Amino acid sequence: MSAVSNFSCRHCEIRPAFRSDNRFGFVSLINQKHSKLKVMRPSLQLALNHSRRASISPSIRMTMVDERLADMIVVVKPSDILVYDLVQGADVSWSHILDKSVPEPPTAVLLHGILGSRKNWGTFARRLAKEFPKWQFLLVDLRCHGDSASLKKRGPHSVASAALDVLKLLGRLKLTPRVVVGHSFGGKVALSMVDQVAKPLARPVRVWVLDATPGKVQAGADGDDHPAELISFLKMLPKEVSSKRDVVNALVQHGFSQDVAQWVVTNLRQTGVVNGASLSSFSWVFDLNGVSDMYQSYEETNLWKLVEDVPRGVHINFLKAERSLHRWALEDIRRIHVAEEQAAEEGGGVEMHVLEDAGHWVHADNPDGLFRILSFSFQGF
Repeated sequence: MSAVSNFSCRHCEIRPAFRSDNRFGFVSLINQKHSKLKVMRPSLQLALNHSRRASISPSIRMTMVDERLADMIVVVKPSDILVYDLVQGADVSWSHILDKSVPEPPTAVLLHGILGSRKNWGTFARRLAKEFPKWQFLLVDLRCHGDSASLKKRGPHSVASAALDVLKLLGRLKLTPRVVVGHSFGGKVALSMVDQVAKPLARPVRVWVLDATPGKVQAGADGDDHPAELISFLKMLPKEVSSKRDVVNALVQHGFSQDVAQWVVTNLRQTGVVNGASLSSFSWVFDLNGVSDMYQSYEETNLWKLVEDVPRGVHINFLKAERSLHRWALEDIRRIHVAEEQAAEEGGGVEMHVLEDAGHWVHADNPDGLFRILSFSFQGF
């Protein structure tokens, strides 16, 4: 099979090196001298932290990571794109990113939803890595979220720009994912990643869209949590608060559920320490103005064209949470089933799945069921 020399993204230049076995990795901006580092597989984990002021050939500082996370994680955090964790199975060589002589392991990307962070996927990713030790799992903080909020990304803050960030990160790391999983907002980001990459793809990729549709976001019924209203309410709060409990109480009194209130305050961090004692003040880790723009983009972004004309080699899986009723109009479900039939005839793939006994927070409501459904994407390696 002849090698293809160029691979382009519609909005950026990312050039991969194709190999004879039809596997490729994006060309990295990391200085090639890193590939000369001695290859090791220590029993402890290593964190490679890149300085924010790093040049084209940044220095690398290695530090121990908490052993309690298990013997399967390598964390590499280039600060100019997105902050991320790379969770690796026991059979993956940790040095692949720095040493291209090591075969590229199969990679899955896990994307969080609005007001979330990469930590939402931490426990689930470690479970996957334990069950599928040949795989590695890339968890990112999307722009304006988590630790990536400090990177001050240029606007517009949208589904498309969030997807482009992830594509650029994959280019930096020389990784080409076989699986991309996105929850809610992250589901549309996953679809946008496929939409922005030039076709045809060099090898098949499975995309999982968890409890989100390709088009219009349905309004919630009374008693449901409304993300737009939640963001607006959070913007009215001070940037620093003295108590997480006070924020939880305020959210519940305003009509949001206890579960959502408890989840939101995981985005509060203590501001500092004085004389060894923790300060009784907390600040938000996300950029609420940027998050607000991103959610508006999520409501407006329409990717039905991609779903109804799936590129060859792409398999798009929609997962509907059984108890997540308002997010799914009957017309959405009908169009997905029509796309299933059409894709099967044209060599692509679209499938609809239902996760029983779960609301919108699928990886928290029914992690065992979600694990079983996703698992077949990682088999055979």
